[in-house]
Amino acid sequence: MSLTVQWWTMITMLLSGIGMGVVFDGYRVVSDELRISRLWIPIFDLLYWIAATLVVFQVLSASNEGEVRAYVFIGLLLGIGCYYWLFSKITMQLVHVLIRTVRAVIKFMIRAFDLLIIRPLLLLYRIGKLLFAFLRAFAIFLFKIVVQLVRPFWLLAAWMTKPIWKPLLRSWKRWVNPLITKWRIPERVTALRTGLNKLWQRWKNRKQEKKDD
Repeated sequence: MSLTVQWWTMITMLLSGIGMGVVFDGYRVVSDELRISRLWIPIFDLLYWIAATLVVFQVLSASNEGEVRAYVFIGLLLGIGCYYWLFSKITMQLVHVLIRTVRAVIKFMIRAFDLLIIRPLLLLYRIGKLLFAFLRAFAIFLFKIVVQLVRPFWLLAAWMTKPIWKPLLRSWKRWVNPLITKWRIPERVTALRTGLNKLWQRWKNRKQEKKDD
């Protein structure tokens, strides 16, 4: 292996160590901000080290075809040490700022969505509700006026057609009402409705018993 390849491998391992430190500090800050349960921390730590090992191995394979030498570990340790000596506090502060910025952007988007969409829709709904109530009241008012205007003509028409509908009304009272009384239609309708209600209650009770079981 040439000296150039060795130096290149040393530099890549140094950068890999710095990257591992950046990711680890970012992971710690995010886990603290999200208040992840302590029970999950060992699992996430294990996942981090597995991912870091795979990434370092891929970088090592690309730099010197995966050949492991002592300077590989020296480069990693130097990278991690330099990072925690020079950049750890800055990285953690930047991650905190980034998290606060993301939260502020999300709050702003929610607030803008509420102001620009939700509240106008609620305002339109209330206006439509008031408009509908006004139109309904106005329609009832017009209907009453029309009824009052038509009532004299209706009474006149009823008086003029009285020779026609009066005998029909008498026939109805004479023939239909006795049949209704004889066949007990109201009683049968009431009994049918009662029976249907009982069937419905039985079906509901059985359904509730199956749920309880």
